[in-house]
Amino acid sequence: MQSDADHIDEFATWIENLMRDRGYDIDSPRGGGKTKLAEDAGVHRAAVTRLLQRQSMPDLETMRGLSRALGVPVRDALIHSGKLTEEDLPEVPALAPVEIVLSGEGTITAEQAAVALGIPAHLRAAFVQITEQLRLGGAQETSAQTPGGATAEAEAEVGDERARP
Repeated sequence: MQSDADHIDEFATWIENLMRDRGYDIDSPRGGGKTKLAEDAGVHRAAVTRLLQRQSMPDLETMRGLSRALGVPVRDALIHSGKLTEEDLPEVPALAPVEIVLSGEGTITAEQAAVALGIPAHLRAAFVQITEQLRLGGAQETSAQTPGGATAEAEAEVGDERARP
């Protein structure tokens, strides 16, 4: 892996472009963009100046602040800085939005739930199997209940009590 010095120009250029895109005035002498970014990021203005002058790479806390202020993931900042690679920080797939209607309509399959929850492919079969066992076990318990909510066994005991003199 290359040193910070090997990556600073590329990283500073990336940050400058983000700053311009986000409306930070860094091109006019008294635009105040560096100071405003430093305030928004919660970092020292000197850290921003050193980066934009290609003197030093920001530390992790400064990168976090810059990322937050510029609206980019810290992952992207770390990769653009050359500190880590995409292999070091694999992107986590976004979870699919899932709407489950409690009335029973619009339910999803165990496979769909596994995908929505981000269960890795090599674990999905186990997830689906366990989920189905739980679902079927719950269905069996529900079918054993009477309309009043008591189990058939409990109803039988109450019936026995009523039959006694």
